Formats: sequence, C-alpha cells, structure tokens
Amino acid sequence: MKVIKNEEFGGERPLYCEHNLRLEGVTIHVGESSLKETSDIEAEGCTFEGKYVFWECRNFKAHDCLFRESARSSLWYSANGELDHCNVEAPKMFRRMNGIRVSECLFPNAEETLWDCDDVRITNTRIDNADYLGMHTNDVYLENVVLNGNYSFQYSKNVEIHNCVLNSKDSLWESENVTVCDSEINGEYLGWYAKNLRLVRCRITGEQPLCYCENLVMEDCIIGDDAILAFEYSTISATINGDVPSIKNPTSGHIKVNGKIGETIIDRNQKAPADCVIE
Repeated sequence: MKVIKNEEFGGERPLYCEHNLRLEGVTIHVGESSLKETSDIEAEGCTFEGKYVFWECRNFKAHDCLFRESARSSLWYSANGELDHCNVEAPKMFRRMNGIRVSECLFPNAEETLWDCDDVRITNTRIDNADYLGMHTNDVYLENVVLNGNYSFQYSKNVEIHNCVLNSKDSLWESENVTVCDSEINGEYLGWYAKNLRLVRCRITGEQPLCYCENLVMEDCIIGDDAILAFEYSTISATINGDVPSIKNPTSGHIKVNGKIGETIIDRNQKAPADCVIE
C-alpha cells in the first residue's frame, strides 16, 4: 500500500483515481473531489477542507480525522466506509451510500446527512443540528447515540435504535419496521403514519405522539406530561407505565395504562372499526 505522510494538497482532484493508498497527517485544502473514483483508502489524523472528498469511493477508513465545515457533501455515491473518532463539522454527509460504519464520532452540524443510504451502523456518537437526518435510509442500527435535530429517519425502513436519546420533532414519519429499545424520544408528532413501529421501555414526550400508525406496539413505555392527544387513528397494542395525559380516537387494538388517564376523547370522528379497548 502506498503511504503519503504530512503532505498538503489542494485544488481539484489532487488524488483522483488512487487505489491502495494510506494517508497520515495529510491536509486536503479547499478544492473539489480530492479522492474521487478511488478504492481501498485509509486516512489517519488527516484534515479535509475541500468539498466532495470521497465520491465514488470503495472501501475507505478514516480514523481521528477532521472534516471542516467547508468539506460539505464529502461522502456521496460510495460504499463500505468507516469513520471512527472523527470530528465531522461538515453538513450533508453520506448520500446514496451503502455499508456505513460510524463509531465514537462527533457531528456538530449534521443537517441533511445520511440520505438514501443502506446498511448503516452508528454507535457511541453525538449528532447535533441534524435536521432531516436519515431520510429514505434503510437497514439502520443505532446504539448509544445522542441526536439533536428534527425530522429524523422519515420514510426509512428496517431501523433498530438502542439506548439512544432523540430530540427530534416529526421523527420516524412514514417509517416502516422500526424498533426502539431503552431510549428517550422527545419531540412533537412522533411516528405519524408509521407502519410496524415497536417501542420497548422507552420514554416519550411531545404533543400528539404516534397518530395514524399501523400496527403500533408499545411495551412498558412511559409517556410524558406533555404528550397530549396520543394515538389518534392508530391501531395499537400498548402497555404504558405511569400516567397518560390524554388519548384521542385510537382506531383499534388494546391500550393498558398502569396509572391514570387524564382524558379519553372518543368522538364522532373516530374511525372504524372503533373497537380499541382502553383500560
């Protein structure tokens, strides 16, 4: 494997079409497509300042690297990419990719990140300013992740979330086959129009959660005091520990509350079969 140490590059395509390359302490200055159409790339202790760094790249690893804000859109159309102990200041990372592995990283500005991707695993990572993270992204595993950003994982399928905190309005909209365990989700309008959403030992806050859901399952979950008007037009099987401020017009299923229900609203707008049992 060719090794480049402690050098600086800039401009357009300085390392275009390189293969079997290791970068150590390298700085890529402002420019474009520095490692486009490459494969089998390793980078350690590097700084990336230019746009479109890893485009059409196969098999790359970045360890202890810094992606400056100016390195926006640097991970697109690629496959089998690993980032660990990296600081990713750039937005709009990871588009139309598969085989993504992220661990022990910081994403302080993750707006519009992780779109149209497949086979994603993110662990022990913090993601901030992350509006629209994970749009149309499938086969995802998250563990020990803190996410701050609205509209996360909309239209995504086959998602597992464990021991995470999601501060995210409108998260999991129109998602399908999602399981969330031992996590906290804060934000209005959680999971609207979701199919096969399963929440296990989770804490949920925010107004009007989990409406229009199909086959919603909740096991030993806790609902916050602000989570009013829950479950409207949802088919549901739920066990909730503690109080629930209000439930409105669930369509069918069974809701067991091991606490008090502040208000149960069943009105003329309830949809058939209108046979949900609430106790």
